[in-house]
Amino acid sequence: MRSLPLTPLDIHNQEFGHAFRGYDEDEVNEFLDRVIRDYEQVLREKHDLEERNAELEERLRHYANLEEALQKTLVVAQQTADDVRNNANKEAQLVIREAEKNANRIVNEALAKSREITMEAENVRRSAAAFKARFHALLKAQLELLESQEWEEITAEAAATDESSASLPEG
Repeated sequence: MRSLPLTPLDIHNQEFGHAFRGYDEDEVNEFLDRVIRDYEQVLREKHDLEERNAELEERLRHYANLEEALQKTLVVAQQTADDVRNNANKEAQLVIREAEKNANRIVNEALAKSREITMEAENVRRSAAAFKARFHALLKAQLELLESQEWEEITAEAAATDESSASLPEG
């Protein structure tokens, strides 16, 4: 069983029995006074150290809590950065895919328009060739008509009709 700690008052109130050939009472009292002062000083220092220790433990707990909060914050920040990076990558991939789709659509539209223009140009060439051929045939027919005997007869008849209508009295 543990006894209670000794206090300066306990030392002060301690009484010793008298014995023959015992210690000098004044020397013992003087020594006890010194022990009491030193003991009180030790107790004050112990109390101050306990308070300082409690204060340091509280600060240590505070810093430990702060460290834990910072670690959690760093973990959350890292996760957030990872999420932002992943979302940015996903968004970039979507933008790239959309751009590729748009580029493919534009290329396909341009190819279709090019084919359409090529077909129209071919139709114009054919129409021009057909027009040229018909115009050539028409001119050839007109030249043949001009050079034919029939033209001579038509012009002679027309001249005769003009003369006969000129000789008729005007009426």
